[in-house]
Amino acid sequence: MEPILLTRHLSKTFHRQGQPLPVLHDINIEIAPGAFTAIIGPSGCGKSTLLRILADLEQPSSGEVQVNGKSPRQARLDRDYGIVFQTPVLHGWRTVRQNIMLPLEIMGLPAGERVEQMIRLVKLEEYVDYYPHQLSGGMQQRAAIARALVNSPRLLFMDEPFGALDEITREHLNLELLRIWQETGTTIFFITHSISEAVFLSTQLLVMSPRPGQIERQITIELPTSSHHLRDALTRQHPHFLELTTQVRLALRLATDT
Repeated sequence: MEPILLTRHLSKTFHRQGQPLPVLHDINIEIAPGAFTAIIGPSGCGKSTLLRILADLEQPSSGEVQVNGKSPRQARLDRDYGIVFQTPVLHGWRTVRQNIMLPLEIMGLPAGERVEQMIRLVKLEEYVDYYPHQLSGGMQQRAAIARALVNSPRLLFMDEPFGALDEITREHLNLELLRIWQETGTTIFFITHSISEAVFLSTQLLVMSPRPGQIERQITIELPTSSHHLRDALTRQHPHFLELTTQVRLALRLATDT
């Protein structure tokens, strides 16, 4: 099976006041379709820069990048992926339904049933005519997720989407995101600062070193699931979950110390 995300010897250097600032160095990743990949690392290690390169929002200094077998630019033009940022970036003058249908409008495609499917997927049926300021932060992010998925992309980039939410809302949206991932089969590339969140959500976890960021370790995540084949609130209490979080914490410490 061809990887949906591929980088080979990817590096990125910015220049500040005429001086080079290496941010990423020799990044090599290969992500299979349908995977849920979490990226974790210390602040400033280049996680968001890596996502921005994959999403054609930044250009690499060197190396190869393929997204769905294409250059990031072509994948963006073909609408192969959606993006959800920490801030929902909803248009305040548009209702929930109007925000979700916006990508289809831009592409000149009919909205109709697809928009209604997305509204049901994120469970916002009762709020379709609300404006963003009338919604909680969690509801706004659910609308942003629906908008990112409305044109059926194969891939979803998520840059700390729940980082600004309170812990209770965050844990609830973790469960909702796993349900959405299972129902859609979309590949997810997820950046977070939370070890617990990274372990709970992902099927594979990439640990990055401090700047210039490198992939120090890849950890396969296998956790018990409920009768619906989903992780649930009890998963966080399972001994293997605690073992994995300890393993990731140690990997981060070793990456930081090298």
